[in-house]
Amino acid sequence: MKQVDSISGQELREMFVAATTWLEKSASDVDAMNVFPVPDGDTGTNMLLTMRSSMEEAYRAPDRSASVVAQAMAKGALIGARGNSGVILSQIWRGLAQGLQEKKSFVGSDLADALQQASIMAYQGLSNPVEGTMLTVIREASVAAQAQAATGSSDLISVMQAIVSTA
Repeated sequence: MKQVDSISGQELREMFVAATTWLEKSASDVDAMNVFPVPDGDTGTNMLLTMRSSMEEAYRAPDRSASVVAQAMAKGALIGARGNSGVILSQIWRGLAQGLQEKKSFVGSDLADALQQASIMAYQGLSNPVEGTMLTVIREASVAAQAQAATGSSDLISVMQAIVSTA
């Protein structure tokens, strides 16, 4: 199996482009799942608009380090946040950026730590966090990443596989 030891800022940006592309194809499915806090069917759309804003800012980043790209993405998400899901997503990106602070590139354990920070920021950003929402997904993804990183492997693919199988 292929192993990925580290991810640069440019690769991080490319990963989020892929995630945004996936969300473009799946936004209506996410909208259909939307039942909390109001079943208004716009969660996927709001997340997509927030992601697009995040991507625009990431492409303006003056540096290709993971830290600078993540900070730009967080700024773009905050500026372009739409609806509750967009605001929560912006907090997740803010936490991820804090977790990757001063990193030119990152390894699996760095990603696990950044996801833990992302989860903390998302929960702290709400006065009444509710389980069974995207908050639970980021928390469980963080726990899975931490568990995989604790095995001593810095391989990002194994950390990401643990995240995907949990989320």
